[in-house]
Amino acid sequence: MASTSGTPDPDGPGTPRHLTRRLLQLYAGLALYGVSSALLVRSGLGLEPWNVLHEGLAELTGLSIGVVLTIVGAAVLLLWIPLRQRPGLGTVSNVVVIGAAMDGTLWLVPDVHGLLAQIPAVAGGIVLNGVATGLYIAARFGPGPRDGLMTGLHRLTGRSIRLVRTTIEVTVVVTGFLLGGSLGVGTVLYAVAIGPLAQFFLRVFAIPGGGGGSTVVASGKPAQAILRR
Repeated sequence: MASTSGTPDPDGPGTPRHLTRRLLQLYAGLALYGVSSALLVRSGLGLEPWNVLHEGLAELTGLSIGVVLTIVGAAVLLLWIPLRQRPGLGTVSNVVVIGAAMDGTLWLVPDVHGLLAQIPAVAGGIVLNGVATGLYIAARFGPGPRDGLMTGLHRLTGRSIRLVRTTIEVTVVVTGFLLGGSLGVGTVLYAVAIGPLAQFFLRVFAIPGGGGGSTVVASGKPAQAILRR
C-alpha cells in the first residue's frame, strides 16, 4: 500500500522489510506446522490424512515420522516434473522444515494419556495447524509438494479440485491405515475444521501487495486451490 504522505511505504511490496516479513511468515508457518503435527501424534486420537500415511510408513521402515515425511515430500515433488509444475522457495522449504520440526517436537514432548490431556492436545494441534497454514500460504512463496500434486492433477485431468483432493486424501488415509497409521476422531475433526481455520488465518496473516509472491501452482485464487472448502 502506498504512503499517503507521498513518501515510499517502508512495508510496501518489494522492500527489504516486506521480504523479511514474508520469509519470517514462511518459516514460522512451516515450523509450527511440524509442531502441530507432532501434537496430533502425541494426542493418540488420530492424525491428519497425509500423516496417517507417514506414520504407517514409519512403522514399516523403522524411520522417524519426520524423516518419512521429508522423503515422501521429495518423492511427491518429483511427480511435479511430468505435471509441469514449478516449485517455489516455500515448496522446497516445506520438504525440509516440517519434518525436522515435527521430529524435534516429538523428541521434546512426551506421549499424553487420558482424555483430559488428549483432547487439549488434539484441539491445540488442529488450531495450530490452521495458524501455520495461514502463515506459510499467506507468505506467497509457493505451495507445498502435496498441494502442487493436487492442483497439477486438477489441471491435467480437468476434474474439480474438490474431487482430486478427496481422491488423493482417501487414498493416502486408507494406505496409511493399512500400514499401521493412526486413524481416529482427530482425523475426522481435522478434516472438518482445517478448511475454515486455514481460511480465517490466511486472512489474518495476509500481506499487502501481491506482486512479489510465488504462487505458481495456485495462481489467481490460491485459497480456493489449496484450502478445503
